[in-house]
Amino acid sequence: MTNRPAPPAEQPAARLEEAALAIALAERPPPGERARCFESGDLEAAISTFRRKFGKLPAGRLEAARRWRDAAAAAGRRLLMLGQPGFPPRLAEIAVPPIALEVAGDADLAAPAVAVVGSRRATPYGTAVAEQLAAGLAGAGLVVVSGLARGVDAAAHRAALEAGGRTVAVLGSAHDCLYPPEHRELAGACCASGAVLTEFPPGTRPLPHHFPRRNRIIAGLTLGTLVVEAAERSGSLATARHAVDSGREVFAVPGPIGSETSAGCHALIRLGATLVTGVADILEELGIPSGCAGRGADSGGAGNREPEGASPKPGLGAEAARLLDALRKRPSGLDLDTLLGATGLPVPVALAAVSELERRGLVRRFPGGFLRAAEGSLH
Repeated sequence: MTNRPAPPAEQPAARLEEAALAIALAERPPPGERARCFESGDLEAAISTFRRKFGKLPAGRLEAARRWRDAAAAAGRRLLMLGQPGFPPRLAEIAVPPIALEVAGDADLAAPAVAVVGSRRATPYGTAVAEQLAAGLAGAGLVVVSGLARGVDAAAHRAALEAGGRTVAVLGSAHDCLYPPEHRELAGACCASGAVLTEFPPGTRPLPHHFPRRNRIIAGLTLGTLVVEAAERSGSLATARHAVDSGREVFAVPGPIGSETSAGCHALIRLGATLVTGVADILEELGIPSGCAGRGADSGGAGNREPEGASPKPGLGAEAARLLDALRKRPSGLDLDTLLGATGLPVPVALAAVSELERRGLVRRFPGGFLRAAEGSLH
């Protein structure tokens, strides 16, 4: 029996995806230089740029990329590519974004989210606080992001699920090497009410140096990172540093004086992290009215009112219409910071509005947070 060729329309797309995955798997050049090839938002251009700068792709990487694509498809998981529709917009803005993500579940990765991280050896106090705050964040409509680790991470995922909210788990291994193995059932629950994702291809074991890479993704997906318990040397503090480097908020929970598991949190607070005694502290710092985070562009509150003279577009929320107006005035596009300054919208509200515009095909986003109105919306 001969193998049937793919339909002609699918072959070019499949080849481009395999080549992009091969770049993600390449050992050289450094990750940041590889990611910059994707700044145009066009896969064909990204691959051409890579080949022009660094030479042809090794055949072995192309074969590994093909196996990754086939394995993801067989397992019913999505592969999201940097600069392409569906790739998490906040994650595309970090210094070294992943080129590819393998995603199980169906969460909106552009939705407002907060990371909840902490010690693997959580105390009863830390576990209780993580549960309380994660449940409160989920109840306010925020997605809870964490690393599926033992301790605080697991408590946060479970509490968000029990509150009827959404949660996203980021792995430091491949899907088929899930760690820790006893959290397989929890991972399944996260997929059912959120997502589990990784940048690592099939067969990648949970090696120590993979977790710092995972931590930058946890921070990059979110508006801010909440550290519940952390020792002075802790992966949770690394996640907080990634949040600072990406211009995101950092929150920390104080603990008992002299507690080793709270020493890292106390250090963060001394350095300027927001001290958290309840969910209201986080929502206030993010500019989110309690209970309104999940309503995106339809959220109420004084910070979200349409200014006088603005005319909402039919079917669009007022904030989305304001953003679209600003982008139409600059057909060449605006970076996200400039756009936020021009509209005066709170960051979470603006990001939800951008997501609305992207879903409607009115705006395109490029790596680095650069936004342009789509051609059909420029009149």
